[in-house]
Amino acid sequence: MQKTYFAFILALLFSCSHIKIGYRLSKRDIGYIKSLHLLDDNETIYKFYSTYKIKNSGNFFTSKRMATYWIDEYIKTRNNISFAYDNDIKSIDTVYYAGLTYSPYMRVEKLDGKKFSVSVDGKRNAIKAFFEDAINEWKKNR
Repeated sequence: MQKTYFAFILALLFSCSHIKIGYRLSKRDIGYIKSLHLLDDNETIYKFYSTYKIKNSGNFFTSKRMATYWIDEYIKTRNNISFAYDNDIKSIDTVYYAGLTYSPYMRVEKLDGKKFSVSVDGKRNAIKAFFEDAINEWKKNR
């Protein structure tokens, strides 16, 4: 019984998470991301991925930056918001096989040495396109 319940919850979580093209985000979603200070008025989200609800998690790249956030509804000390403008990024490494329980991710290293990960999951070709598009946008803007 517990295994069935656990499998159901995992299936539900993974079925809700997919890569979205930025213009498919609602005005409400965009407003929320702006409230986190991760998006300016003159900035466009190109691709976005959430492992749960947009209110709680997001990984994306824009016309100016790469960003990730995790907002814990119950324990605020677990909140994590990280971003880097393209011209502040030193390097980006991709990890396609992050182990059984982790999503593929891009490891973003800033010029000041700080690092964060932008995670994305889905079909292999969609992940590859996300990574390639993000890196191409970074190279274009740095």
